[in-house]
Amino acid sequence: MLPQFSYVRPDTIKDTVKHLQTTGAAIHAGGTDLLGCLRGGLLPVDKMVSLSALPDMRDIQETSKGLRIGALTTIAEVAASPLVQKHYAGLAQAAATVASPQLRNQGTLGGNLCQKPRCWYYRGEFPCLRKDGNKCYALGGENQFHAIFGHSGICAFPHPSDTAPALVALGAQVVIQGPKGKRTLAVEKLHVLPQDNPQVETVLESGELITYIELPQPPAQLHSSYRKVRARGAWDFALAGLALALELDGGRVKNSRVVLSGAAPIPWRSRPVEEILQGNHLTEATIAAAARAVIKNAEPLAENHYKLNLFQGIIEEELAALT
Repeated sequence: MLPQFSYVRPDTIKDTVKHLQTTGAAIHAGGTDLLGCLRGGLLPVDKMVSLSALPDMRDIQETSKGLRIGALTTIAEVAASPLVQKHYAGLAQAAATVASPQLRNQGTLGGNLCQKPRCWYYRGEFPCLRKDGNKCYALGGENQFHAIFGHSGICAFPHPSDTAPALVALGAQVVIQGPKGKRTLAVEKLHVLPQDNPQVETVLESGELITYIELPQPPAQLHSSYRKVRARGAWDFALAGLALALELDGGRVKNSRVVLSGAAPIPWRSRPVEEILQGNHLTEATIAAAARAVIKNAEPLAENHYKLNLFQGIIEEELAALT
């Protein structure tokens, strides 16, 4: 059952921030994750603050610096945007793989960045660490879909977003509005590792909300892509995913950003792979070395060692496709 709560629909960001500062306030954007969290008792909500009346937060616009996407823009709109498809193909591909068509038409880009964990222990009736318990049940339990990086033996849920890794790879930023005013933050800095705080997923403070996502002007020779491996062709979260953003110069990798999904409690930037690619041509030797590097420092759990092979395979295939 849903808890009882009041519902407000402010029409300015200033009033929205004011409402969000009250105890027990929660944001309602697309609501695709929110309703499940409410039914599962994961959010103690007293007031629901709808963003649906806020102006200009559901659009995609070119700017002098790149592209600005309103946080209320639906995942389907991001995937279908000619501007996104032309200049930021990796983001369009990532958005197109999110959930089902129905959820893509309802869910928002801002909400996709701020999802709660999809771990079955967190969503189930277990007093896990993220619900003020004293342990992560996944570490010693059923963990075939869980993280192989970044869990530090503390909490092993895999970050569920497909768009977040693509945005990190593309160097995107979020514009955040809150009681202290406006601030801009790299998407790479938005999410929180369990070792820093196992009770929160993002650095958003009380009363803050994401209003826009900004992407920088892409370099002329940028190649971006997103590859998702899942148990089924639809409706599933990533077992392993790869967001690439490579700036090529005559076949040589001038700059690279490589970000994994389904790998860690945050979108996981694979710097060992970036170091292998930097300044090199995509030869068979370079690609093989990148595949070995992608699992460097991995900490697989008892039932998810297969992910090592998945990540190596998608690195090999996606880099080979560029040659």
